[in-house]
Amino acid sequence: MVTAIRSHFHSVAEAVLVSFGALAVTLIIFSAFVWLHGANPLEVLYALYQGGFATRTSLENTLTQAAPLMLTALCTAIPARAGLLVIGGEGALVIGALATVLIGVLLEGWPFLPGVIVMSLAGAVAGGLWIAAAGGLRQYRGVNETISTLLLNYIAIAVMNHLIDGPIRDFSRTLKTSSWSIPDSLRVGSLPGLDVHWGLVVGAVCCLVLWFVMRKTTFGFAVDVLGGNARAAQLAGFRINRLVLACCFIGGAGAGLAGAFEIMAVHGFANESLVVRLGYIGILVAFLARHNPLAIIGVAILLGAITASGGLLQRRFGLPDATTLVLQGILFMSVLASNAAYGRMSFLEMIRPAAVPEPVKSKEA
Repeated sequence: MVTAIRSHFHSVAEAVLVSFGALAVTLIIFSAFVWLHGANPLEVLYALYQGGFATRTSLENTLTQAAPLMLTALCTAIPARAGLLVIGGEGALVIGALATVLIGVLLEGWPFLPGVIVMSLAGAVAGGLWIAAAGGLRQYRGVNETISTLLLNYIAIAVMNHLIDGPIRDFSRTLKTSSWSIPDSLRVGSLPGLDVHWGLVVGAVCCLVLWFVMRKTTFGFAVDVLGGNARAAQLAGFRINRLVLACCFIGGAGAGLAGAFEIMAVHGFANESLVVRLGYIGILVAFLARHNPLAIIGVAILLGAITASGGLLQRRFGLPDATTLVLQGILFMSVLASNAAYGRMSFLEMIRPAAVPEPVKSKEA
């Protein structure tokens, strides 16, 4: 028991130090970038805070940005626990949004709650099947899931462009090519007292449920064994193909659900505004959270704040519009590079908790 406590303390302390180290390196490099562009790094970092958290409006913008990121991050995080690198959140989001539109236009006159549930399920199932197809290609045809999910992103966008250009185009919208609209009676509103849609609550609940599933159930245990050692999982008799397909479906369902709420709560119809890198930012959220569904909630809020601050940096300091993308890119590279630090922090052994003596058993016993 004492050994287990020490091991847990060591792993948690190591994860915290590595994450904060990656964040510190990111801030140093980003500060050098903005300094080269003639801006004061401290003022820029303070503006990031202002744009993300300082006012009620900025906080609402941050939470609005964070809502889909929680769900798209699951598209990478859940398969990653089974040893897969899936980067298809962007495509699953688009497919989920299209499915929501196609089902939504058929639900004219439905009551609000049943209609929203059906559209949410349509988006989640469509996104889940989209990513599960990549998992099937990996398990049964040996196709690398990273390459296939990346290519599936472009296929999903091409499918959307084809549909909104003709078969489901709403010709009454002349400014931007768009699809049919879902009924206004089935549009999802904002949370009480906040200008943030209900997708935030759904995303947080999904993360909490999946954290419980991955940490407290036999399914989660089997997935972790598979991700740690596929050969050991095979020898233990786990059904590897089913586990891989299940993880891909669950992850894709998260991204598809994000697409559903983009339709039900934000746009009301499908167009090119859906393709705003939410799936790719979700990859960064998943890696920064170390594929922990519970940590994804906080990391998504952090990345949402960075995204929401982009316009403020451009207006106040004249920095390029892509400045926040540069920050996200530096952060992503720092997180990937920080993986090399794991297992090398021997100094943590000196600050581990003191050993708790085992109770002495009576000889009579």
